[in-house]
Amino acid sequence: MTGSKRAKGISRRDFVKSGVAAGIGAQALPALAQSGQSTAAIPDEWDLSADVIIAGAGTAGLSAAIESLDHGASVTIVEENYDCGGHGMVSGGRVNLGGGTSRQRAHGIEDSADAIYRDWLRHEPLVTRYADRELARVYADLSAETFEWMIENGVRFEDEVAGGDSRNGRTLQWPVYEELITSYPTRRGSGLLRALEKSARAKGAQILLQHKMRDLIQDPESGRVLGFTALHEGNTLHIRGTRGVILATGGHSSNVNFRRMFDPRLTEEYQVAGEPYSAQTADGELAAMAIGASLWGAASQTMHAGAWISKTAHIGCQWGYSSLWWQPDSPIFDKVRASGLTGIDWQNVIMVKQNGRRFHDEMDGGHDFFAAALSFSGDPDKKNGGGPIWAIFDAEAVARQEWDPTPPNVDPAGYFFSADTVAELAGRIDNPYQTIPMPADTLEETVARYNSFVDSGTDEDFGKRNPRYRIETPPFYAAWSTPILHDTLCGLRVDTRCRVMTMQAEPIEGLYAAGESMGGFPQHGLGRCALFGRVAGRDAATGA
Repeated sequence: MTGSKRAKGISRRDFVKSGVAAGIGAQALPALAQSGQSTAAIPDEWDLSADVIIAGAGTAGLSAAIESLDHGASVTIVEENYDCGGHGMVSGGRVNLGGGTSRQRAHGIEDSADAIYRDWLRHEPLVTRYADRELARVYADLSAETFEWMIENGVRFEDEVAGGDSRNGRTLQWPVYEELITSYPTRRGSGLLRALEKSARAKGAQILLQHKMRDLIQDPESGRVLGFTALHEGNTLHIRGTRGVILATGGHSSNVNFRRMFDPRLTEEYQVAGEPYSAQTADGELAAMAIGASLWGAASQTMHAGAWISKTAHIGCQWGYSSLWWQPDSPIFDKVRASGLTGIDWQNVIMVKQNGRRFHDEMDGGHDFFAAALSFSGDPDKKNGGGPIWAIFDAEAVARQEWDPTPPNVDPAGYFFSADTVAELAGRIDNPYQTIPMPADTLEETVARYNSFVDSGTDEDFGKRNPRYRIETPPFYAAWSTPILHDTLCGLRVDTRCRVMTMQAEPIEGLYAAGESMGGFPQHGLGRCALFGRVAGRDAATGA
């Protein structure tokens, strides 16, 4: 590392010891980005310095680090979590990279960069409609190269390639999982992230954990970004990047005020995939916007296509995203608190809003369902957001599902309730996001009306096909079933070198962005994060 200097009262050894080597017991889950972010003044003396400094040690940040190191730069990464990986660590591991990879050739699949680019020129599906064509060309041209680069850096992949095109299959590979902080083997992103972390460390990256990037430091005369401040154990550090600063802090889906710029309905009750391991706080976006950066591809965040939001897959727990099924032996289960009841047959439950009324066909998982879930909550004082969604069911449903409705499968501290009568159940629902008491008579009426639909075989309200089971056998249950937010599909505007751009389409000298902090290329998965991380890391190190 070049030009390092000691911070007043704290040695660099202390930074490394308390950051890099910090264990589970010292963890501090990331807080949501605060408002009022501003630039910091140039310090008289920098606490730390490297050629390239990176905010975020997820897929994009680690990829940028490796690429910078491979081009002769020294690298320091700051990461606010207690461990590396970000959202990628707890992801399914989708890696869409093709264009003629060794894996594709081994499976007899013909592909090319031009074929990938043609896929992204198509008007349908919606995910391609709002893509930046210049960024799509970069992705197409570097796709095969990035896949081989992953293998060179220790990533192992399952010996399979899916069908389809570059958005949904032909280029899809899955890493071999390595470390299961969730104890659930479909979380194969861990294999990719651990491999990238090992490679970055072996090549000389300094990774400072539990260090939160705060403000960018900009030369007021030239406009060049010189570095950033980082918070660690109550101390503010000034960290310099002599060649470049890369923002790879993840997206904005955990920042309620930020995400509501795109959809006012996305209020506090909607949880986020990847939490509580990692939050998408918009730190990078806020810091860059404070010095004039522009957002890009904002339509992608509201196009109602792709995995921007999902139906909960595990009920009775706060975090119920898809196959991210937290188990008690996870090192952060004290934050998770409950795994949730899973394998749900939606015939076994009805779903109601906080006012005790059904709102849609429980069997549906499409965008009509989400539109209904995000609509009026029944509380006249709650102007936006649909409020909590509760699955209501009885003892017979529990028996059919073979569930055990006790901790740690469920979270009785606000996310799971039981009672001997439906009226009593309504009165017991007490949750931080429940803005009104659930009316007992309304829930009783809702259950009785649904039971009449079961008897008649026709759901006259929402068209649920062949409603099958009456809800009539105590005890009765209410389980948290509120939809989960997922991808951040827009972010900072960058050019083809991943340089952050202003509203006037001018690059901000010395500042780069990649991963979900970056807008313009709304692909789901880790492929885009690694690829554009490499672009940012290469340009920051070489200026070319």
